[in-house]
Order: sequence, then C-alpha cells, then structure tokens
Amino acid sequence: MQPQQLLAALASGETLSGSRLAAETGVTRAAIWKQIEALRHRGVPIESAGAAGYRLPWPIQMLDESRIREALPAPMSRRLGALDLYWELDSTSSELQRRGAAAPDFSIVAAETQTAGRGRRGRSWLSPPGLNIYLSCLKRFDAGFASLSGLSLATGVIVLRALHTLGMAGPSLKWPNDVLAEGGKLAGILVELSGEYQGPCAAVIGIGLNLRLTTALREQAGQPVSDLADVARGTPPDRNRMVAALIANLVEGLDQFERDGFAAFVDEYTEHDALRDVPLRVSGASGELDGVGAGIDARGALQLQTATGLHGIDSADVTVRRA
Repeated sequence: MQPQQLLAALASGETLSGSRLAAETGVTRAAIWKQIEALRHRGVPIESAGAAGYRLPWPIQMLDESRIREALPAPMSRRLGALDLYWELDSTSSELQRRGAAAPDFSIVAAETQTAGRGRRGRSWLSPPGLNIYLSCLKRFDAGFASLSGLSLATGVIVLRALHTLGMAGPSLKWPNDVLAEGGKLAGILVELSGEYQGPCAAVIGIGLNLRLTTALREQAGQPVSDLADVARGTPPDRNRMVAALIANLVEGLDQFERDGFAAFVDEYTEHDALRDVPLRVSGASGELDGVGAGIDARGALQLQTATGLHGIDSADVTVRRA
C-alpha cells in the first residue's frame, strides 16, 4: 500500500478501523500502522480513535486534475502547456527546471508533498502531504532578464488576486516575496530565471501556500506563520479550487506582466504593502541599515527612509525585519 492511498482513504475525515483499511487495500494491519506512522512523521496529523481506528481532524482534498480543470475558465485551461500533479517531488520548481527547453509555456507542476521544497536564500519550505499547496509555473518571455524587474512582487499581487476571487481579503505583501496574514507568513514565492540577459528567457515561479498548519508545524517553522484556515476563520477553501484560482490568476497576471511590466502592479502592491510606514532593519552582506519603510519604486525596489536620506534596496539577498 502506498502512503497516498492511505491518505486518500482518510481524506473524508471519517474514522476508519485498521482492519477495514487493511481489508480495503489488501495489506496487513501492521502495514497500515507502518504507513500511518510514516505519514505522521511527514507532518500529517492522523489521530488514533482507540479501537475505532484512525482519522484526520478535518477533511482534506487530494489534488485532482479533473477537478482543477473543471474550476478553471476554459480559456485559461487551454493556455496551459502542461498540468502535472505528483504525490511526491523533491521540488516542483526543480521538476520544471529538469524539463528545460522541452517544457512548453505555462507548464504547471504541483505536488502533494516535497522532500526538498525551498524558499528564498536557500531556506527549506515545510511540505507535509495533503495539507497545503506546492505549485510551480513556467513562463517564457521573449525579452531578457532586465524586463523582469519586479516579477516576484507582481506574483505576490497575483496570489492576492487569487485569494480575493475566493472571498479572502486581508492578507498583505512583505517585500520582496512573502504573503502575510494574521501576523505570520501565509505564502512564499521563489522566482528562478534562466536564458539570455537580452532574451529570450524563462521564469520558474514557485508558490508555497499554507492551507492548514498543525501546532507542530507552526513550531517547526521557526518564524510566525499563518494559514488559510486562520484567514477563513476555520475552514479554508477547497484545495483544488484554490489551485485553480492560482493557475487562472497566474495565466492572466503573467500575460499582463509581459505586456505592461511591473507598472501594471505597482498600485495594487502599494495598497497591500505590509512594510510601508513601518520601522525596519535591513541586514545584508554590507551590514545593517535602520529606517522606515517608504514603499517601493517603479522597478519594485524597497524604499527605506533613514536618518541620512532615502535608500533603495533592490537586492533580494537581504533580511528585512521590523525594527
């Protein structure tokens, strides 16, 4: 029995006995217990209900291509070069990068879990099976790297648009690539470029979005985090509908970015800027700089008002924290 089969069996939230699970899957109860423990080790909160068996504390939705496509507007679905769903990958972005030039524009890869999910500056991204969204999109551009200034910030706006389509307002944006809610990190964005400086080039855009976080996962995160259950006051959106909303807004938003650049996103970013008028400390290889967030410029660089004047921060290799 594969772990994805067991998780799918428990997905409804119903309590199922070990003997029933064993009978339905054709394995021993010992094999069921072994897989239960393996899923728990990966962060899945499977509860024991005594002699009654096992259950999840809430229903989950396994990723399903047909349900995602049903939730996508037909024009958006036709634009996709690929929509591939996996149980486990090292990283959805790494999978797209391995495909190289063979991957068509708007290829989408999503996974139930990642073994080496990554964020900005080499940080790991916790990826428990079935609880959250781990998705990457490949977008090809005829122009070169210089035309992609502000792409990670624009992607943050695109994520907010997707949330808004499902009725979730309130999250904000932290420069350069985080989505915040309820005082913690809700989503992270990682943009990785390849190709020619003058063009053409390609961007692999990875998005990790928290739907459900257990207490243990919050403790492992090492920083304040939040999930869509927090935003939605208890019940996050259907996971496949959330994936579809992300994909639809990525297609529309990345087309807009290719046509109009970051200028098309500046006003929306400013409206949801979590760092504006906030005392900040920026730390990097050249030291620390204290000031007050003064928004972003037309290219997407962070503006920091300091005692010596206005400084532009355009390197993503810094840490920005509240002072």
